[in-house]
Amino acid sequence: MAKNSPRDIEVKAFATHHVITQPNPLRKVLRRVEEKDMDDPVGRAEQALAGLSGEFKDWMAIETGRLAAAYAAVQKGGFTKEARDELFRAAHDIKGDAATFGYPSAAVIAESLCRVIEHAPDLAKVPSELFSHHINAIQAIVHENTKLDSLSVSGELSRRLRRVADDYLAHVNRDRPEHLEAILAPSIVPAD
Repeated sequence: MAKNSPRDIEVKAFATHHVITQPNPLRKVLRRVEEKDMDDPVGRAEQALAGLSGEFKDWMAIETGRLAAAYAAVQKGGFTKEARDELFRAAHDIKGDAATFGYPSAAVIAESLCRVIEHAPDLAKVPSELFSHHINAIQAIVHENTKLDSLSVSGELSRRLRRVADDYLAHVNRDRPEHLEAILAPSIVPAD
């Protein structure tokens, strides 16, 4: 590291303190660009997303189809490790993508489904209606084009499913305090 000469450092003395200012060595490599030539990466990204927005519904339809297929495999062959993992991954992908694609209630419902898969002690004993209601709700939100929760029904549906899932998990994990703590911790909850 190069040392600065005393002439490069500026010291201002005040009654109670000194302010030492060192010149910025990056000024030598800085290039000034006129405002008309400035790049806006955020603006470019927003334009790219706007251009892709027509494909979001198709992507979400593919993801919901994958989720339904994963659950159909569970219904046919039971909760094998592979079937469980695929169901979890499908729900987890929707949880991560849905809000970005304009379906925040679907993300909340998928997050609730992930919690059930993660924290239920025995997935074979989970009422099948709990799974099917989650999956059907996600499909309805995506297929009925309730983007950006334009219908308050999707928000209410996601809140109720989450509450039912949390109540179920709290009940089946009452003797497992390490899981109960994770279940009762706050996570994605849609705003009113």
